[in-house]
Amino acid sequence: MKKISLLVVLFFSLLSFGQGMKFEENKSFKELLATAKKENKLLFLDAYTTWCGPCKLMAKNVFPQTNVGEFYNANFVNSKIDMEKGEGIDIAKLYNVRAYPTYLFINGDGELIHRVTSYFPPEEFINVGKDAVDPAKQMGALKKKFESGNKDPEFLKSFIKIFAFADADLATKAAATYFAGKKAEPLDQEDFSILFALTKDSNSPLYGEFISRKAELLKVMPEESYNKTLNTFKANALFNNSYDKKTKVFDEQKYVAEAKKTMSDAEVKAMVLKSKMRVAALNKDKNEYQKLAIEYYQDGTSPQFTSDELNSISWNFFENATDKGNLEKALLWVKQSVKLAAGYANTDTVANLYFKLGDKANAKIWAMKAIELAKKEGEDYAETQILLDKVS
Repeated sequence: MKKISLLVVLFFSLLSFGQGMKFEENKSFKELLATAKKENKLLFLDAYTTWCGPCKLMAKNVFPQTNVGEFYNANFVNSKIDMEKGEGIDIAKLYNVRAYPTYLFINGDGELIHRVTSYFPPEEFINVGKDAVDPAKQMGALKKKFESGNKDPEFLKSFIKIFAFADADLATKAAATYFAGKKAEPLDQEDFSILFALTKDSNSPLYGEFISRKAELLKVMPEESYNKTLNTFKANALFNNSYDKKTKVFDEQKYVAEAKKTMSDAEVKAMVLKSKMRVAALNKDKNEYQKLAIEYYQDGTSPQFTSDELNSISWNFFENATDKGNLEKALLWVKQSVKLAAGYANTDTVANLYFKLGDKANAKIWAMKAIELAKKEGEDYAETQILLDKVS
């Protein structure tokens, strides 16, 4: 009996030794903070969503790794919270989580100490954790370095990545400093990513880079896309100049007066509709948003609508609309999206809309098409398979 007991103990010891990250479960955010404070550790929070592909890859390929588990279990209280459910919604607002996956390192008082956003291979993910526990690399220390005038390009790039979502204005300021130091140098892919991520409109201090580096940009994107990007920045500036974030009031008269200087009446009308949709989305007024979207997109056949845009609005209706007529309108749009450029994403949207409308036969047909496209495109189709199983 003693020998058997020793073998059992050894077996479970080996299991414990070889585990990956251990996540606290069934605890509220308040309880997680209390645990972190009690253990004198930082709380590591995997801020994820169910639809995020890189989030799933981290959960599958990185979190279970023994070396990752050894480091994170020893240094942090680990947690995972869906940012679109329960208290995750308020946590996302509190820490301005807008990209996934985002990893937050928070002390027991709820203060954000460090954050990063991206998929990381195991060794790089361990380095992320090491940075989080290194006082010299935490956000407060980095901010002091930047404010003291540190203009080292590598430091600035690292700073921009960390603050891009935590404090976009500060990250933009750092990016302006970074690009000012690269006037005589060509931009690399990472530089272009920073430009596109932080330039919100034509009022941005980074907008000038799009003008002065046009020749470089045309090497990585078609001129049509370049011009469309500039027009988007100008449209965003129009909106931002006419929308008061504090009062959430859209000054339509101001918007129209400014827009008419460069647009036709028909263009202005369309842009006003789109701006009102944006306001409705910001105010979380789903009914108003859907009403305006139906007026704006009509039958979805306008040349200005891209396949991706039509799929995006259709998926929005799938998630939020309950009225049968609105869902049928979304189905019309996404079929136009498929007509323009068939892919797994929009074909899957067709299947889901048919299912929500109660048409299981067509839902099955389109789910099968979506899975075939997913296999060709190398996409994860687990959720589509679940839908197919429901209708088969």
